[in-house]
Amino acid sequence: MTGLFERHQPTLQAATDAAAKRDYWSAYPEVPSGKIYGETAKDDGLASYKARLAQPFDLPGHPADKSPVGVEISPFGPALGITYPAASPDLLISASRAAASQWASASPEVRTGICLEILARLNARSFEMANAVMHTTGQAFAMAFQAGGPHAQDRGLEAVAYAYAEMSRTPLQAIWTKPQGRGEPIVMEKHWRIFPRGISLVIGCNTFPTWNSYPGLFASLATGNTVIVKPHPAAILPLAITVEIARQVLVEEGFAADIVLLATDAPGAEITKDLVRHPAIAIIDYTGSNSFGSWVRENAGSADVYTEEAGVNSIVIGATDDFAGMCGNIAFSLSLYSGQMCTAPQDIFVPRGGIETNEGHKSFEEVASGITAAVDALLADPARAAGICGAIANPDTLARIAAARSVGRVLRESMPVEGLDEARTATPLILAVDAADTDAYGEERFGPIAFVVAVDNVTEGVNRAAELAERKGAITAALYETDEARILGAADRFAAAGVNLSVNLTGGIYVNQSAAFSDFHVTGANPAGNASLTDAAFVANRFRVVMWRRPVAA
Repeated sequence: MTGLFERHQPTLQAATDAAAKRDYWSAYPEVPSGKIYGETAKDDGLASYKARLAQPFDLPGHPADKSPVGVEISPFGPALGITYPAASPDLLISASRAAASQWASASPEVRTGICLEILARLNARSFEMANAVMHTTGQAFAMAFQAGGPHAQDRGLEAVAYAYAEMSRTPLQAIWTKPQGRGEPIVMEKHWRIFPRGISLVIGCNTFPTWNSYPGLFASLATGNTVIVKPHPAAILPLAITVEIARQVLVEEGFAADIVLLATDAPGAEITKDLVRHPAIAIIDYTGSNSFGSWVRENAGSADVYTEEAGVNSIVIGATDDFAGMCGNIAFSLSLYSGQMCTAPQDIFVPRGGIETNEGHKSFEEVASGITAAVDALLADPARAAGICGAIANPDTLARIAAARSVGRVLRESMPVEGLDEARTATPLILAVDAADTDAYGEERFGPIAFVVAVDNVTEGVNRAAELAERKGAITAALYETDEARILGAADRFAAAGVNLSVNLTGGIYVNQSAAFSDFHVTGANPAGNASLTDAAFVANRFRVVMWRRPVAA
């Protein structure tokens, strides 16, 4: 052992303090600067990514009993051509079981130190990871660097910090003394140990393979569970790199590499369901659609399931003292990564009689026009549009845009991003509908599709948005309002619906963004997910505390 816990303890302590204070803090710089990561880091990362293309991905000693798989195609055009080792569920389970005892026997400090070292090495490889995320998800490079690298690493660190805090609540041993009146007291020697639940299955998603997977992966690993990482077939590379680094650190520290395994498959021959149903799986972390999330929960047997699914995120506009700032902020939120974020807004509720602003009264049409004009201005420069919108991860999203055109009055047409001719791209489609048209806006339409919904007043907008969250789920909500009583009333209503609310965002913070150590991502209190990243409940049930005791001789 090389003292990884001691080496990284300052980072762990800072993370723990940040989670308690909920102020801004990040362990991993989000700026892709050579001054931070090294002058050659960007070129080295690109070279490392390119060296993996059209090659087998080597994971030394990884179990495999099936032909290699790999059909990843960049949303920006080219096929990656990478093949990955593939194994049957039974072989993966067998290998994970064989490694479990050694990992369970390690102390929380040893496991935590190893997790922190894995995260540090992932951070050093952030430029390589950015290219991997970009070309499997369609995120533009800057976003892929941040969301796929430092922001994902922060979320992983947050989970480790919470896990260590929960494991540390109980001492390793204590002397228990019970007075007996005039007689001698009863004295017991008691010992406690952290015992993991078993094998953890992490099911990754196509759009944010690292950001959404790292909390569950590191929460389970830190608490002593072996982990099987199951990437989406279209986004294997980012999680394969993660598994590669984890296995390297484990071996260096004298542990079995199979404590962390990669479960790959191909479209049409998925193994996810077989893994979910396997009785040896004790923990499942899932990110994805509601339909498959429901299937996971119904078929997971006795496994604990932590999900982040989907929902209908809403903005309600009642009034604003910065109309241009409001429109610009909403425009960026609608455009970022072409709306392919679980936090992206879809429904914008606006009183049909208009709103009061710092520019005077604005009619419903003027509010809608202000938002569409702000989108046009934001994306007018092709290079900027490419950097904001990126590419479309899944071809089904383009079909969804086409179908949506017929369900409302088109205020802004979706168009390809100029200059990305080989990529799948689409700018926001914005439609106007009435509050009665619930079939149009009342379900999630994933991608760059937004509705401006006419309501009687801001109270109706808040209620409709909250009711949608209660029925369909929602991860975010936003409100623009100048009346304090209405703001506080909306905060109460959205809290009851289990939705995190942002109020009057006009600057450089957007409703889609979620900051580790401060913002809880998903509440677990509506159908958009049953877990929160990251609270104590996310980590505490991944282990049990087991005791042995004996009397102390007089």
